[in-house]
Amino acid sequence: MSTSRERLDQTLNHIEPDQVVVDMGSTPITGINANALDRLRRALHLEERKIKINEPLQLLGEVEEDVRQALHLDCVDVTTNMNMFGFSNAGRKPWTMQSGLEVDVPTEFMTTVDEKGRTFLYPQGDTSVPPSGMMPKNGFFFDNIVRNSMEYDEDTSGAKIHFKDDFALITDEQLRFMEKQCDDYYNNTEYGIVASGALASLGDFAIVPGPNVKHPEGIRNLPDFMMAHSICPDYIHELFEMHTEYGLKNAEMIYQACGNKIQAIYISGTDFGIQTGPFVSVDTYREFYKPYYKKINDWIHKNTKWKTFFHTCGAITTFLQDFYEAGVDILNPVQLSARGMDGKKLKEQWGDKFVFWGGGVDTQRTLPFGTPEEVYKEVTERLELFSKGGGFVFNTTHNIQSQISAENMMAMFKAVEDFKMKNKA
Repeated sequence: MSTSRERLDQTLNHIEPDQVVVDMGSTPITGINANALDRLRRALHLEERKIKINEPLQLLGEVEEDVRQALHLDCVDVTTNMNMFGFSNAGRKPWTMQSGLEVDVPTEFMTTVDEKGRTFLYPQGDTSVPPSGMMPKNGFFFDNIVRNSMEYDEDTSGAKIHFKDDFALITDEQLRFMEKQCDDYYNNTEYGIVASGALASLGDFAIVPGPNVKHPEGIRNLPDFMMAHSICPDYIHELFEMHTEYGLKNAEMIYQACGNKIQAIYISGTDFGIQTGPFVSVDTYREFYKPYYKKINDWIHKNTKWKTFFHTCGAITTFLQDFYEAGVDILNPVQLSARGMDGKKLKEQWGDKFVFWGGGVDTQRTLPFGTPEEVYKEVTERLELFSKGGGFVFNTTHNIQSQISAENMMAMFKAVEDFKMKNKA
């Protein structure tokens, strides 16, 4: 029987493994909200313990070893231990979520609550500056706050100055943390290894407002940022050139630290689709995004054995040829509920070109609102469709959200286990 690492390697190279590869928690867009994770742990009858928040924006919980063992998960993540709000996940302290669940958060996870019950989160843990994240009363995760934004028709000659604090080279300390994680997993486990910190999410709405920056400058308002592609294209190019330069330098340092122990690397979380169609035109993608992503992918494919992981929600069939030409290896989350995203056609036309990482169950309808029987049926159908011939990692369509029932999560994983047993036989 193959190891998880061998299965992931086969899957990434479009060879059908002896068992389908299963992921939960190896990236910040294939994870699980802390409330749901606590519910799942209880359903699995695991030791009671506080959930550790490892992604503050979405309040994702850390998937620990006992969960991986119980669910037969195949993938783990290696990170710099930094999060989107610019502080380290090191150190722990108690914090109570709006659901009443007490969790462990990083030491620099600093919040305040106003008279309306809104919770605010601060960049780099600094409460002396305006907050960069806000969760409404009875909310489940944080939204970015646009704290400062110039208009796109103002002086737009200084993108590299405006965004100088948004991106940085990995420090020696962060690199050693990543290296140690990688060595520990590679030498002491059989898991597949994923580098999970987004290397260069060009224009990602999660980072444009600058949640990690104390005093953001430049075009931070999202409608203005998108308008700037047409009104002041040089500004966007200047920003993306800088972001790409950092991405390439960081990729080189990660390779020096971890080498080919890493099998896949998360490059971008920028969404190019909405529910009903493309978010931007193909021409816009080709001018502003494709050249930079191709540069990054080309370097990775020339210098490493890594496969490149790209997240983009929505209806994205219009871009698939361009994604392929840009060197994208892995597509996530495979949102079949979006217009034109027919699973059978995707597998037939693109299954030998892209690894589909996700799409195992609809997280907008079936998983939150379906019955356990409906969840089981859909998971089984997706596994039968996507797993043939390799090139498929089972994961939900985006993160498992806060209110998902234990019954539906257990039905999902039961369908996976039953599928494995059926195919083993």
